[in-house]
Amino acid sequence: MPAASRKDISGTEAVQTIQNNFDALEEREIEAGDEDLDFLRAFLDDPTVVSLFKIHDELEHGAPEPEASNSVGMARDCLQIVSSAKDKNRNAASLSKIIQNPHFKALMVAHDDVVQRDYGDRVEQEDQTQSLMSPPPPLFNVITEQVRFVTIRKSDKEPLGITVKLDECNDLVVARILQGSLIDKQGLLRVNDIIREVNGMPMVTPDQLMETIVQADNTITLKIVPSYNDSRSTETIYMKAHFSYDPMKDRLIPCKEAGLPFQDGDILEIVNSDDPNWWQARFADIEGPTGLIPSKNLEEKRKAFVQHDYDNATSICGLTRKKKKKYKYNTKSNTNFDRCDVLIYEEVRRMAPFQRSVLVLVGANGVGRRSLKERLIRDDPRKFAGVIAHTSRAPRENEENGRGYYFTDRDSMALDIHDQKYIEFGEYNNNLYGTKLETIYDVMKTGKMCVLDVNPTSLKVLKTPEFMPYIVFLAAPSVEALKVMYEEGRRLSTTGRGRVKDFIRTVKESAQIEQTYKAYFDLILVNDSFEATYRALRKALTSLSSEQQWVPVNWVY
Repeated sequence: MPAASRKDISGTEAVQTIQNNFDALEEREIEAGDEDLDFLRAFLDDPTVVSLFKIHDELEHGAPEPEASNSVGMARDCLQIVSSAKDKNRNAASLSKIIQNPHFKALMVAHDDVVQRDYGDRVEQEDQTQSLMSPPPPLFNVITEQVRFVTIRKSDKEPLGITVKLDECNDLVVARILQGSLIDKQGLLRVNDIIREVNGMPMVTPDQLMETIVQADNTITLKIVPSYNDSRSTETIYMKAHFSYDPMKDRLIPCKEAGLPFQDGDILEIVNSDDPNWWQARFADIEGPTGLIPSKNLEEKRKAFVQHDYDNATSICGLTRKKKKKYKYNTKSNTNFDRCDVLIYEEVRRMAPFQRSVLVLVGANGVGRRSLKERLIRDDPRKFAGVIAHTSRAPRENEENGRGYYFTDRDSMALDIHDQKYIEFGEYNNNLYGTKLETIYDVMKTGKMCVLDVNPTSLKVLKTPEFMPYIVFLAAPSVEALKVMYEEGRRLSTTGRGRVKDFIRTVKESAQIEQTYKAYFDLILVNDSFEATYRALRKALTSLSSEQQWVPVNWVY
C-alpha cells in the first residue's frame, strides 16, 4: 500500500486509517506491547483529540474570513445607539451592560488584533551559526519590550478623559482615567500604561502629547507598554461634603473643565482616591459625569487654621525655640478647639430606615428650643420624653426628688462632673445644674426618643454610635422676619427698642453657632413661624422610619 502524503488525506482520515488497522498491528511482530496499543487506541478515541484533528483539517483548508476588522468601533457605535433607549427598553439596557463589560471589550480588541495580525514585537531568532557548545545567552538579552497598539476615536463633544505625567524613569505614563470618559468606556488604557508613540510619532513630554492629540484627526493610534495594573477600588466609598466647591475658581486644579462642582451637604461617591491631591467623584444615586474634586488632604491644607499659642523658651544662635501648649478637650472649655475644628469630608454609609434614639435641638438663646421640646412631649408622650436635670441646691417646699430635679450634694456632683458623667453643666446662684449621661440612657431603655435641648458644645459627645442622635438646628429668623417681629413688638409693647437688641443678639449668636457646628447638623429649620417649624420637624422625624438615611460610617462598622 503506498504511503499517504499530507496532501492525500486529512488528519481525521489518517486517524481513522490507524484505527481500522489495529488488528493488523496486533498480529504483526512489533516492539509495542498490548498496554501501549490500548493506550494508543484510547488516546485516538478521546473526543478532545478528535476535535483537535478536525480543527487542524479546517485550518489546512484555509482559515475562515472575518466578518469585520473593526469590531471595537462597531461595538462603540452600537453602544451609542442602545444608550438612548436603555431607559425605556429592557433588552437595550441588557445589551448596553454587555458591551460595557471589560471582558467583552477585551474580546473585541483581541479579535481585531488577530484579524490585523497585530501580535506585537517578535523576538528575533538567534544566529543559526552559533555554536551549540557555547553557553546560552542571558534571558534578559532576548526579551524585548511588550507593546500594544490602541486605536481611539476622538469626540468634539467631550474630552478623552485622561491625564499624563513623567514617572521616575522619564517615561510618559497615564496618571489617571476619569470614569465614564471616552477612554474609560473603551477600556483600552489603564493607569500607569506607558505611551511611546502617537500616530507613529515618539512622545517625550505631556505638552507634546497634548499638542499632538489636539492636531490629530478623529482617529488616534497609541503605541503603549501595558502596565497590567488595575488600580480601581472594589469598595464603594461615599463622602458627605461640608463645604461648597467651584472648580472654575480653583487655581490648583489641573483642568478646570474636568472638575466637579458641588454644594455643602452633597453626598459624593468617590470613584478613585489614588492621587493624594485630586479624587475622582460623582454624585451618589445620580447618573451624572465623573469629575475631579480636591482630596481631603489638599483641602485641609488650604483651609486648616492652626492657633499660634506658644510659651517662649531658651534661644539658640539667635533663634527662639518655642514649646507648644497642650490642652485636653472637654465639653465646657472647648472654645479654642471648636474655633480650630475643620471638617472637610465625612465618610458616610446608607442605612435602612430606623428610628433614632435621641433628638437633639440646638440653637441660640431665645430661638424656641425649649418651647418646641415641650410641645413634642406634650403632643405625643408615648413617643417622646425628656430628661430630668440634676442640681446641688436644696429642694424647696413641696419639691420631690425625681420630679423636676434630682437633688444631690455639691461635692458628689462636682466629683461626677470631674469624671465626665455629665453631658453639660453650669452654675447659677452658687448652685450646680447639669444633665447626667445616665438619665439619657434611662429614657432610651424605655423605647422612647429622648429629646434634648443642649448647648452646641455637647454635640461632640452626643454624635456617636452609642446615641445615634438626630440633630436639628433651629436657626434664627431671616432679616425680613426680624423686621416683622420688630414692628409687631412696637405695636404691642413700649419696650420695642430693647426687643430689637435681643433679636439682633439672637441672630448673631445663631449665625456663629451655624458656622462653627454646621457639620454636625442633620436638619436646619428657620424658626420664623413656630407652627410651621413644628410641623416640619414632625414630618422629618416621621420620614426616619420610612426613608433610607446617610449616617457616619462608624455607626455601621
